[in-house]
Amino acid sequence: MTAGNNERYSIEIEGDRTLNLVPSKNDEQLNEKQLVDYGDHRREFIRWLREQGKHPEKREGYSDYTVYETAYKTARFDRWVWGEEGRYTIPPTPEHADQYIDDVVVFRDVTNSTKGKSEEALMRYFRWLDATTHTPEWDHEQRFRSGGGDSPRDYLTRRERRLVREAALDVDGGWKIAAIVCASLDAGLRPVEVARARPEWVDVVNQILRIPKEDSSKNEGNWRVSITKRTATALKHWLQERESIEKYNGRDELWLTREATRYESRALARLLRKLCDDADIETGGRKMTWYSIRHSTGTFMTNERDLKAAKDQLRHKSAVTTMKYDHVSPDRRRQALRDI
Repeated sequence: MTAGNNERYSIEIEGDRTLNLVPSKNDEQLNEKQLVDYGDHRREFIRWLREQGKHPEKREGYSDYTVYETAYKTARFDRWVWGEEGRYTIPPTPEHADQYIDDVVVFRDVTNSTKGKSEEALMRYFRWLDATTHTPEWDHEQRFRSGGGDSPRDYLTRRERRLVREAALDVDGGWKIAAIVCASLDAGLRPVEVARARPEWVDVVNQILRIPKEDSSKNEGNWRVSITKRTATALKHWLQERESIEKYNGRDELWLTREATRYESRALARLLRKLCDDADIETGGRKMTWYSIRHSTGTFMTNERDLKAAKDQLRHKSAVTTMKYDHVSPDRRRQALRDI
């Protein structure tokens, strides 16, 4: 990078440090026109991180430390994408991110905490891309904790699952919210699966959700997912109610927002936080997203049954993914040793 480019593509941050928007290893792979394009792309991303990335609705940004780490981790990801594609391309796709996690981050010789920070950097990147470009939302289930370990980050306790279900049943305006929550508690629905769900999935008589391959989050196979009788009842009432609501005419989505759009992860996270508030569930210091419901389903299915049952219920292709839910406490392990 030339001296002029160094000045153009750098910003001063706290601690008298300079953040290069385009690191030298990225610059080496770009011609002048590509450098201008990528530099503008990066400047907008870094500005978003600093000014509103943490809480866009409050216009609250991340600390300069987090911005610095996120900037370099995402630049490394961009560089990897160019290598995979054999050319400069912006923006990356969610498929790129999935492959990068599976093929690079998982096998990197670093701590699980560092792997978790790499995941979080990409999640910030794709939140920005989703908000500012036509890049589809990255529906990603975080595999590593930035605080160490590889167990699920935050999930609902048994008591909290009951309280959230009760709060959903208490919502005014019909059966929709109750049906979404009950189905998600049973099936551990990912946000993208809530968005793609169709009435044809629901088999009330046999108490099953039939999720076809084309609607599955990873498009890896057809799934038959068990649901409880109480969830089947909620879905039955919702299907009957749905037929009388005008905005569903000609639509095949099982659930739509008030604005007649599909649910996405941010709307679902807001819904969960509202239900937690209504149920007086303490969420301070916890990252509560729709995946918190899925994580709780995986955790307690593993504890009550086994990894195979959790793998099938959560629709994991590999048991390795499900193993993060096998985090029985040391006390329970000691009790098991005493029992045998």
